[in-house]
Amino acid sequence: MDKIVSLCKRRGIIFPSSEIYGGIGSSYDYGHYGVLLKNNVKAQWWRALLQERDDVVALDSAIIQHPRTWEASGHLAGFTDPLIDCRTCKKRFRADKLEDGQCGEKPSKRPGEGANCDLTEARNFNLMFETTVGPVQDEGSKVFLRPETAQGIFLNFKHYLQFARKKPPFGIAQVGKSFRNEITPGNFIFRMREFEQMEMEFFVPPSEADQWYEFWKQARYDWYLKLGIREDHLRLRAHDEDELSHYSTGTSDVEYLYPIGWQELEGIAKRGNFDLTQHAEFSKQNLEYVDTASGERYLPHVIEPAAGADRATLAFLCDAYDEDEIEGETRTVLRLHPALAPVKAAVLPLVKKDGQPQMAREILHDLRERMQVEYDEGGAIGRRYRRQDEIGTPWSITVDHQSIEDRTVTVRDRDDLTQDRIAISDLPAELERRLRAPWKSPKLSAS
Repeated sequence: MDKIVSLCKRRGIIFPSSEIYGGIGSSYDYGHYGVLLKNNVKAQWWRALLQERDDVVALDSAIIQHPRTWEASGHLAGFTDPLIDCRTCKKRFRADKLEDGQCGEKPSKRPGEGANCDLTEARNFNLMFETTVGPVQDEGSKVFLRPETAQGIFLNFKHYLQFARKKPPFGIAQVGKSFRNEITPGNFIFRMREFEQMEMEFFVPPSEADQWYEFWKQARYDWYLKLGIREDHLRLRAHDEDELSHYSTGTSDVEYLYPIGWQELEGIAKRGNFDLTQHAEFSKQNLEYVDTASGERYLPHVIEPAAGADRATLAFLCDAYDEDEIEGETRTVLRLHPALAPVKAAVLPLVKKDGQPQMAREILHDLRERMQVEYDEGGAIGRRYRRQDEIGTPWSITVDHQSIEDRTVTVRDRDDLTQDRIAISDLPAELERRLRAPWKSPKLSAS
């Protein structure tokens, strides 16, 4: 993990937020390549949910919602973690995760094991961020930053029955920021207080809930495999009875083997009709679906695949990170699926003269209408290759002396280091062909 954090900072992918002021705990900014990478992760999620299906529609709901929302959902009363303080070192810990904590004075020991540890009794700590609307801070102005994007979908369910002309089974999907005042965030972008979710609520007839649950478990697992995650680093794990949320009759996690061990990447839950029932009761609105053909009325059951865009980005980074040796030097390379790579191709003139920069700029202009490309003429060609390897660029296009003579270029492959001579006129079609081609991690062959 330290190597990945170092690479992300060195190459401007992800770095600590507010660093000039000393930073703020577990808060990170995405730099240029990080924005491109995470946008590609989200784009592939939208593609799988919307572009490749005709039974899912999109939503972008507000971050600040009516406070009654969180009463109905149970977040106001039950969205808590047990908190323990140490009176000696002033650190805070989750009472149910003390085995993951470190004593403030003796990091080799767990909280409570140090000679001077003085822990308080556990007390419930609500994870929602509280704020106010309007100029006066009183009880009536209190609102919360949403701790999940799901409730915005349930609040809009009735609208979608009307204007989208959808009937169960169908889904509503959205990507957006959520906020949780975690007691012990950490492990880079794995757990933050401000994070981005990719969630979909799939509304189904009650009798079809089990079959759709099985379908979405497999579909979401396969999505990560398709984008290059190694199968031996991915698993589906069903929750035990004592792990289930109050609304769930079945939940399975897609877990990834991060450097910190097996951790949740995405959860797929059978939420039943809990949410629609609660919002119908609290809002006094009828949220039933009426089948006009049969006259049947029911509150749909919900299957929820909920993924973290940040956790997914971290998993793809971890799975892609690799080191090898070229000519006696260690090379760091991100073996990202080309669809996820921040930059698809780099255009590199071998020298800054003889018309090579001009030809390289011509190629850049032609390609950038089709894909994300960049130009680099600074330093030795080997150094420029290394820079592109470190941000995961699949192909580097070198303009050299022969290019001026016959309008061909060298295309270097990031993974196998082969170099093919290709006519400039054929470049766009060839790169688009490579982008569409099936891909699997070269780390599978190496292992």
